[in-house]
Amino acid sequence: MIDIHTYMLALGIGNLSFAVLMVAYIRDTEPSPGLRLWTWARLVFGTTQLLAFARPQLGLPVLALVEPMGWFIGWALEVAAFCTFFEVRNWKRYAFPIAGLALLAAACVVPLELASYGELIGLVACVFALSTISTACVLLSPRLKNPTLLQRIIGVNNGVFGTAIASWAVGAYLRGELNMTETDGAQMAGYISGYMLMIVNGFGFLLMSKQRNDAVMKRLATLDDLTGLLNRRAFFTRANETRMLAIRLRKPIALLMIDIDHFKRLNDRFGHASGDEALVLFARAAGGALREHDVLGRMGGEEFALAMPGADLDGALQAAERLRQATMAICLPSCGNGYEMTVSIGVVVIEANEDLPAALARADRALYQAKRNGRNRVEVGEAVRQVA
Repeated sequence: MIDIHTYMLALGIGNLSFAVLMVAYIRDTEPSPGLRLWTWARLVFGTTQLLAFARPQLGLPVLALVEPMGWFIGWALEVAAFCTFFEVRNWKRYAFPIAGLALLAAACVVPLELASYGELIGLVACVFALSTISTACVLLSPRLKNPTLLQRIIGVNNGVFGTAIASWAVGAYLRGELNMTETDGAQMAGYISGYMLMIVNGFGFLLMSKQRNDAVMKRLATLDDLTGLLNRRAFFTRANETRMLAIRLRKPIALLMIDIDHFKRLNDRFGHASGDEALVLFARAAGGALREHDVLGRMGGEEFALAMPGADLDGALQAAERLRQATMAICLPSCGNGYEMTVSIGVVVIEANEDLPAALARADRALYQAKRNGRNRVEVGEAVRQVA
């Protein structure tokens, strides 16, 4: 049977190892504030556990005070890491006062020897269980947006093992069996629960951080950073998939090329910040004027492309007109009344066996025809058979 000091040695080595792994991970990634706090929590826990292992050999009375304080500080950092990582609001107003009271209690109880070492360990176990259950509540909160399966697994694990540790500590205290020199089955179960928590939480937080970084990289690879629309490459991929599906279903698909009129004049007169504002507001207005399954992307600068599955020429022209009217209704606060935003649009229906680049070229020619005809208008592209 393992004793408490050997158990603390194992926990301390494990937590410090996780801290080293996280430092190495942070060096090669863009770390989040939550990950930094989590790393500090592992470092504090590991150091505290090694001090708990060395305390009988060193015989320094001050360690009896440092040890529980280390537990409480580590607990506060761990809860702060989860709350920061998942952007939980107002967590500081609860976590900081509780951590402060715990530290004050330790500072009073230990020097006055109001509790035995076993009772102190039981108190620490209860606080540790409370922190674990708190993180479970964060991970399992219904307010989290798009929770992953990994988050749910870690949340359930924390809830189960946190409850097990609290039950052991409270039960042992009530029975007067908090004897740290002997290990019974219940105490061994508590040890195993604590060790499992360390392993699952350590690897789990790293994996959640990697999941978030992967999601950010995927977003950067597919979305335009300014407008949130598909970028050029992602638009080609999505629009071509939509075109192939329309062919299989024998449905029409329309393609529109859209350009904001006099965009260079807007940038020159009011500045590039106003130009960026115009692009963002146009993307927002387009999202409100179009159907959910329409595919809209920014091709570059002030030029956009739109694929409309299931839309024939009449339906595409109606959508283009809605988009033109929605654009004219846009108000740019930074420009006052000095700029009226309009768009020119070229519309085609993709012909059978016509590839996407060819259809885009036809829509682009229609777009420039709209420019030549005075802008703020919609033009229909030539049919394939008329193209030399």
